[in-house]
Parts: sequence; C-alpha cells; structure tokens
Amino acid sequence: MNVLITPLRRFFNLLKVDKKDIFSIYLYALFNGVLALTIPLGIQAIISFITAGQVSSSWILLVIIVVIGIALSGVMQIMQVTITENLQQKIFTRSAFEFAYRIPRIKNEALEGAYMPELTNRFFDTLTIQKGLPKILMDFSSAALQIFFGVILLSLYHPFFIMFSFALLLFIYLIFRFTTPKGLRTSIKESTYKYEVAHWLEEIARSRSTFKLAGSTPMPLAKTDEKVQNYLSSRKAHFKTLLFQFMNLVTFKILIASGLLIVGGLLVMNQEMNIGQFVAAEIIIILILASVEKLILSIETIYDVLTAIEKVGSVTDLELESDQEEPVSASWNSGIALNISELSYQFPNAAQPTIKNISVDLPAGSKLCISGSHGSGKSLLLQLLSGLYDSYQGSISYNNNSLRNINKEALRDQIGDNLSREDIFMGSLLENITMGKPHIKQNDVHEVCSLLKLNDSTPALRDGLQTQLLPEGKNLPRSVRIKIMLARAIVGLPKLILLEDNLNELQVHERNRLIDYLLENGKDSTIITISNNPEIAAKFGRVLVIEHGEMLALGNMAELKKENWFKSVFQSA
Repeated sequence: MNVLITPLRRFFNLLKVDKKDIFSIYLYALFNGVLALTIPLGIQAIISFITAGQVSSSWILLVIIVVIGIALSGVMQIMQVTITENLQQKIFTRSAFEFAYRIPRIKNEALEGAYMPELTNRFFDTLTIQKGLPKILMDFSSAALQIFFGVILLSLYHPFFIMFSFALLLFIYLIFRFTTPKGLRTSIKESTYKYEVAHWLEEIARSRSTFKLAGSTPMPLAKTDEKVQNYLSSRKAHFKTLLFQFMNLVTFKILIASGLLIVGGLLVMNQEMNIGQFVAAEIIIILILASVEKLILSIETIYDVLTAIEKVGSVTDLELESDQEEPVSASWNSGIALNISELSYQFPNAAQPTIKNISVDLPAGSKLCISGSHGSGKSLLLQLLSGLYDSYQGSISYNNNSLRNINKEALRDQIGDNLSREDIFMGSLLENITMGKPHIKQNDVHEVCSLLKLNDSTPALRDGLQTQLLPEGKNLPRSVRIKIMLARAIVGLPKLILLEDNLNELQVHERNRLIDYLLENGKDSTIITISNNPEIAAKFGRVLVIEHGEMLALGNMAELKKENWFKSVFQSA
C-alpha cells in the first residue's frame, strides 16, 4: 500500500528531477536580487556627487557601473526565462510519457469504482504545473529574495530597521504558516468539483443520443446546476482564504511603506541619514513593495500548482502490475499448456465469489468452448486467464509456470484475445489489428483481412489498411467492428487465443469459415472461446459449462446432450 504523499512533498519530488536547472534558476535569481539591491547604493553615491556639484571620473564610472548592473540583471532574467522554458517542455514530455506508460499497466483492482477516461483528464493539470512552476521559481522566489535582502540592506542604515525587518518577516511567516493548509484543502476540493462538472459534461457528450431521444428531460441542466453549485461553494471557500491572505499582505505593504517613510524622514531630519541614503532607502522600499505585489499575485498560482500536482498524483499513484516476474522462455513457441486449479475470484465489496473452484487441464493445442447462462462468470474466467486480475484464489499455470510468477507483458505477447473490455482506438485499420507489434508480419495481416473480408471492398474501409478509424469505431457498422477485433486476436495465430462470445455476431458462413480456419491452421494454438451455440461448441471438442460461477460439467457435446439442463444452456443460432 502506497504511503500518503503530501502535495508539498510531491512538489519537492518534482523539483528533484530537474535540480540542476532549478539550481541555475535560483543562482540567477540570487545574483539578480543582489544586483537589484546594489543599484540603489550606486544611485546613492551618484546623488552624493550631484549634490556636491562634482563631475568627475568617479561619477562617470558609477553611472557606467549602474547601467552595466541593470544590463546584467536583464541578461540573468533572460537566462532564467530560457531555463524555465526548457523546464516546461520537460514537464509536459515526462507527464505525457508517464501517463502513456502507466495507463495500460494499472492493476484492474486499483480501478474498481473509477472510470479511467475521467481519471485521465487529470493530465490537463500538467498544463497548470507547466505554466505555474516558472512563476513560482522566478516571480515568487525572486520576490522573496528581494524582500529578504531588502530588509537586510535597510538594517544597515539604522539599528531600528533591524527589529522592524525581523517583525515584518515574522509577520509574513505567520500569515502563510496558519492559512496555507486551509487554502490548499479548499483548492483541492475546488478542483475535485471542477472535474465532477467536466465528467458530467463528458457523460452528456458520450450519451448524446440517449439524452436527445429522451425529449424534454431537465436532467442534463439539473445535474449540471447541482455540480456547478458544489464547485462555486468550494471556490468561494477557497477565495475567502485567498482574500484573507491578500488583506494581510496589503497590510504588510502599508506597514512597510508608512513605517519606513516616517522613520526615514525622522532620521533625515535628525541628521542620522543623509539625503542620498534616504533616496536609496526609498528605492529599496519601492523594490520591496513591488516584491510584495509579486507575492500577492503568486499565492493563487502556488495553490493551483500544488493542487495540480496532487491531481496528477491521483493517477500516477495507482498501483501497477509488477514487471519483476520471470520472462516467457523461447520454448513457449511450441505451444501453451494451461492448468486451472481450484480457481475462485470475488470482486471487492461483493457478497460472494463470481467464480469458484474451477479446475481444468488443457494440453498445448487444446480447443475449449465455455458455455453457461448470462452472468455465470464465463467472461471473468477469460479475463483471469489473460492476467487482468491478480487477487484470485487457486492457481493458473502456463507450461507449468504459475501466472503469478510470469511477466504479464511477455505473456500477453503470446496471447490473442477478443474480450469485451477491448475496443477500437483512433488510428488506422492496420494499427488496430497489429497494435504496433513489430513481430506481426504484413502477410499475416492480409491473410486475416481476406478471411474476415476486411478490405477496400467494404464500404466503410475504402482506404484499406490505411483507413482511419474513430474512437470506439464510431464510423463503422457493428459487424465490421467485431471483425476488426477478431482480426486483432487471431493475426499471426498466437499460441493462446481467447475469444469472447462474438462469433454469433457473424453470419453463419463467415463464422464457419473462421472456425474452420482456426481449427485447421491453429493446430498448435490453444484456443478458448465462449459460446452457447451448440454448433460452435461441437466443433471445439471439449466444453466447459459454468453455472452460478461453478463448474457444472466438462466433456464433449455427445456427453452433455444427455444432461437434463442441456437445452436451457445451449441455444441454436
């Protein structure tokens, strides 16, 4: 179980990756802050020369030094901007690849009760991090440094400024120490409701036809109103915290301006400061006030970035399948034997197991049909065999290797599956069949496309293998979508083929042609399908019947026909 990570710790973990760039940014900020505060000292000296009515080489040199200081300050800001731009690009790139790597490998158990497309929306918080981090690193940090160095420099003019500066710094610390946790909590809550609004709008879009055909239902607007109200309430609560912090920082500005102007004026009148020092002190005050303005404007950005990091972390924290197990050996190329012993699985929060005590032994090259009524656990059994769930009881072994000890990714390279959880993604027909696997030969693709009539003679596939498909195959008839996913499962004839109950979706002659192809050309492949069609079951030889999650029978069709429940399970198509 993952240890809970605070948003602030996540933020520092994010900075660790680019600590070299961060160090450079802070180094430039440090020198820039020092330069910005030495300029008033130079101006102070210049004013002293001017008031004395002297035009000398020292005066000219001071002017040149001040101008060079301003130029160097600008150069350092340009360097900071360049580094932060590279940093933004790195953040986006890393986040994109991390999401792409993690999403297919997240454990299914970790997603119980969650909707992955909605969780993936958290990727857009990468943009918030991308835009906000430079503001924190540059504006907030430089402002904090300028305030710190500014009050130190002021302290050099008179001992009074030492206590005054200490009191002001303590004031700022107390503001952030006692209000930041509440501000962060309200910011995270606000973000949660923001995503609820976005999710509901996506649901309306996903089920657009459903809502369109429902007529004058108020549900879309009513639920939107409810979720927007939740968002606005949390936003108002967050703004109250921001407003309190803003008011305190404005008070801080007033204290600095009034305190230093009054004290500075009195010191000049008492001849404890000269006019040059007073002007320099006022320039420092102006710089400090400008820095306080930056602090005020940076507060909301800080909350946004910390909240965004927390939201991205809600996805990256999801547990992944282990990649430490044993790889699949080359001997598997000769076939895959499968042994299932006392297999049971119970979903979290379920009252009882969905399947229990299933035991089957399948030598390499076996053909098995799984039959049973709806909800009996047939589909779950195939999902367990493909390694989609880990928390099962009993054992599943491939070639005498426990599934728990096999590298899942390597195993799936040996499996062709057509499960209900699979779908068509946005890409070409070729990409949807091969899934980008380099070992799949072009001839094998053409063979399965010819078998299933997936070619340019099909109206929906005018560009052949280069036809661009929409997500979920929205631009395709249902029969074509099913054929594409079947082609994906059988291309190259993997050593283990798992087919869910899609064969009945094909026309009889297409179905028979596909089954004959598999039985004739896939003699070395272990093939398991789900069907309640007696004709299909008969062709597969062995039949496993499951009812209420338990194994009812295992045998051939001739044996099963003698059972009194036969007709209730098997229906001709």
